[in-house]
Amino acid sequence: MELDAFPTRTRLSTLTDGLRAYGMIAAMWIRSTMTYRASFVMTTVTSFVVTAFDFIAILLMFTHVDALGGYQLGEIAFLYGAAATSFGLADLLVGSTERLGRRVRDGTLDTLLVRPAPVLAQVAADRFALRRLGRITQGLLVLGYGLGTVHVEWTLLNLLMVPMMLVSGALIFAAVFVAGGSFQFWAQDAAEVQNAITYGGNTLLQYPPTVFAKDLVRGVTFVVPLAFVNWLPALAVLDRPYPLDLPHWFAYLPPVVAVLCCWLALLAWRAGLRSYRSTGS
Repeated sequence: MELDAFPTRTRLSTLTDGLRAYGMIAAMWIRSTMTYRASFVMTTVTSFVVTAFDFIAILLMFTHVDALGGYQLGEIAFLYGAAATSFGLADLLVGSTERLGRRVRDGTLDTLLVRPAPVLAQVAADRFALRRLGRITQGLLVLGYGLGTVHVEWTLLNLLMVPMMLVSGALIFAAVFVAGGSFQFWAQDAAEVQNAITYGGNTLLQYPPTVFAKDLVRGVTFVVPLAFVNWLPALAVLDRPYPLDLPHWFAYLPPVVAVLCCWLALLAWRAGLRSYRSTGS
């Protein structure tokens, strides 16, 4: 039994080292950002305004229609805010993995391999962009508006579903970021493919599933499980049926799906890192 404990201790030590390295690198970039505070404020406000245009487009739609896919404005604001907040958190924490292909091409990934810190932590914290708080703030404001206008019986379970949805959604998006970065070990120039799933998935989830074809809904439920970010739990809170007629308990699976996605993403990362043979190979 003592021998069996060593792998567990090793994994815990690696996780602790990774978190420590991530925190140190992120803190370094934050100090660098705060050196030019006016620039930080302007870029954060710009991020807030640019992302707000997505919701402004929805508001413009509702000047001509009363409902979209059978959903009222408050309900769509709830979906939008949950997806935008979860995506913003994942983008803040691990969004830098989308630039891995560039490091593979120019060979700068080699410098990370010789440092005494997990490579994933270094890549994720690289150029930590605090300005992305603008996206998170915008998502939270829309979410707050949605929560204040939807007609929902706020039981304890429904109240707990909201933070669970945000945390699980952020982990699912983070797993997609890491998996997309892992793919770039082989593809080397697949940032746009990754963005189609991450940024494209965020845009998709901002609208109700009823406006999309069922084949697409099946794809984001069972293939790339983005539906667990907000569609399934939010529709349970809103007491709305899911287009695929799934069992009701699927709405409570986001934490399980998030853990599974993170585990698969880490497996993909390890496989990609083992396959790396430096630039020019």
